[in-house]
Amino acid sequence: MFSGSIPALVTPFRGGAFDEPAFRRLVDWQIENGSAALVPCGTTGEASTLSNAEHHRVIEVCIEQAAGRVPVIAGCGSNDTRNAQLHMNFAKKAGAAAGLCVAPYYNRPSQRGLIAHFSYLAENCELPIVLYNVPARTVTDILDDTVVELVTKYPDRIIAIKDASGDLSRVADHRMGIGRDFCQLSGNDELWLPHAAAGGRGCISVTANVAPALCAEFHEAIAANELKKARQLNDRLFPLHYAMFSDASPAPVKYALSRVHDWIEPEVRLPLVECSDEAKRAVDEALVLAGVLPA
Repeated sequence: MFSGSIPALVTPFRGGAFDEPAFRRLVDWQIENGSAALVPCGTTGEASTLSNAEHHRVIEVCIEQAAGRVPVIAGCGSNDTRNAQLHMNFAKKAGAAAGLCVAPYYNRPSQRGLIAHFSYLAENCELPIVLYNVPARTVTDILDDTVVELVTKYPDRIIAIKDASGDLSRVADHRMGIGRDFCQLSGNDELWLPHAAAGGRGCISVTANVAPALCAEFHEAIAANELKKARQLNDRLFPLHYAMFSDASPAPVKYALSRVHDWIEPEVRLPLVECSDEAKRAVDEALVLAGVLPA
C-alpha cells in the first residue's frame, strides 16, 4: 500500500499553539516536492505533548489539506490501548489510509502483552495498522516472531511495519516469516539504502521534512535500480540524516525548517527545548552539503 519517501511531519507551533496555517503550507510543499505519503502525529510530530484535541486536529488538517493527493498514515500510538483505539477510530472517520501504532512505551509490556494490544486494535478498529517498532524510545522491542504472529493472524488489518530497530536482518526475517509482499518501511534515515536493498519499500523519514525533493529523488533512484545515483544522493543526504539527531529530536529538524522557510518557527514543547548552537551549526553545514541551502 505504501512506498517511497514519507515524511514523519513536524507539528509547527507558534506561541505555544498549533500553527495550522504553517502546517497547511508544509503539507502542500511536501506533496509538491514528491513525498509519497504523510505521517502526522508521530514521534517527530511531538504527539506525546499534544492533547487529544490537538492530536485529532493535526490529523484532520493533514487529511483535509492533502485532499486525496497522497495517503495519510495517522499517528495513533499510545501506551494506553483504549486511547490508541480512540485515535484509530477518529483517524478512520477523518479519512486516514492507516494508523501508525507504536509499541506501548513506559509500560514495558511482554511479547504476549504486545500481541494482546495490537490484537485488540485489529479486532476493534476498522483502520489498517502500520506497526511501529522503535525500541530505543519505547524500551519494548516488537520481536520478529511477534510481528509474524500478528500479521499472520490479521493479514488484512496489519498491513505494514515501520522498523526503527536498527537491525537490518529484520527485513529478511519478516520476508521469510510473512512473505515478500509485506510492506516494510525503514524508520532510520541513515539505513534507508541498505534497508531498501534488503527488501524495504521506502522510509518514514525525518530528513524528508526539510529535503523532500531530494529524498523523493533518492527513492526513485533506488526503485529504478540506479545504484550509482542512489549512492551519490545518499552521500549528499547522509550528513543531514545525522544532523537531524544532533540534539533531541525534533528540535534540529524544526530549526532546519526555520532556515528553509520563514513561515515555520523552530519552537518545540517542553520538556524539549530548541537545539544547541553546536547542533545548529551541524544542521547548517549539512543543509549546505545537501544543496538545500546555498553555500
